[in-house]
Amino acid sequence: MNNRRDFLKKSGLFLTAAMLPFPACISSNSYKKLGVALVGLGYYSTDLLAPALQQTQHCELRGIVTGSPEKIPVWQRRYGIKDSNVYNYANMHQIANNNDIDVIYIVLPTGLHAKYAIIAANTGKHVWCEKPMARTAEECRQIIEACEKNKVKLSIGYRMQHETNTQTIMKWAETNPYGEIQHVISEAGYNGGTINPWKLKKEMGGGAIYDMGVYPINAARYSTGLEPIAVSATQSTKRPEIFTEVDETTNFQLEFPDGIMVDGKTSFGENLNNLEVTCKNGWYYLRPMQSYSGVRGRTSDGKILAPMGKNQQAVQMDDDALAIINDKPVLVPGEEGLRDIAIVEKINESAALEGKRLSL
Repeated sequence: MNNRRDFLKKSGLFLTAAMLPFPACISSNSYKKLGVALVGLGYYSTDLLAPALQQTQHCELRGIVTGSPEKIPVWQRRYGIKDSNVYNYANMHQIANNNDIDVIYIVLPTGLHAKYAIIAANTGKHVWCEKPMARTAEECRQIIEACEKNKVKLSIGYRMQHETNTQTIMKWAETNPYGEIQHVISEAGYNGGTINPWKLKKEMGGGAIYDMGVYPINAARYSTGLEPIAVSATQSTKRPEIFTEVDETTNFQLEFPDGIMVDGKTSFGENLNNLEVTCKNGWYYLRPMQSYSGVRGRTSDGKILAPMGKNQQAVQMDDDALAIINDKPVLVPGEEGLRDIAIVEKINESAALEGKRLSL
């Protein structure tokens, strides 16, 4: 049981500043929204984060960093971004001298996260980094060290941990309302549409286990409130002409203390969106468990977990902004991203050894 408490404390669930209705350490007269600069203007920034920033209460979009000059006028017209708040990858370090920007949000391919998160930290601005945190656990450690050295906050973009039904699942890991947890199924994947080319490149952190795998891995951890002690995994592809460097599908099993087993799966070839928790005296699930909206579930005794009804990215960014404003621990710190990537590395190692069980 102590392990469950440790997980919840590490995750910051009970420390989040989001539980405060308004910044407590400053007066409303002096309150100022935090300025956010997005690094990378691909799909996630364009279609999700930028629109979500228009719905936040405590932060706003003020800057962009892009290697595509043709995107600059579009973003400036749409969001009123000043010329002085537009940067490229070669000069983004100059954000250090820009008082408009308080937070730099890294929204690049996974293989570039470490390089640019460290540059961001060295500007003295707070760092938000999309998941997966980085390609290797060592890169995750380098990001954490850079943020600690520069005395800035680091938050990883695990939007699900900011979502209300997910937080209920996390609390149940501590309170065990349906008895001791016995077994978990945790799956996330998609099929259809064009796969971004970088997601097929090993050096960029491509593959299903990185792109989608952190969802079921993180869910396995937060739904049990524990850290896994062993892993075994296999990887496969039905389209070898496309997946020449990375996995299309990964099946994995995580062993946790107290005899809890988690069967996990992630794929670019199947639609998967499911978290099921079987306990001694009942069960509950979230289905879908990681969609951008409509996360819902039910329990064996008929409770309905209704969708949150709020923009997940807006809630995430407001929570993280309040942690900065109030100087409180962030909900999802760098250590959380590091733990998942350490598990990803072991999953890949086990798969290379044809499913050999490896201790964590």
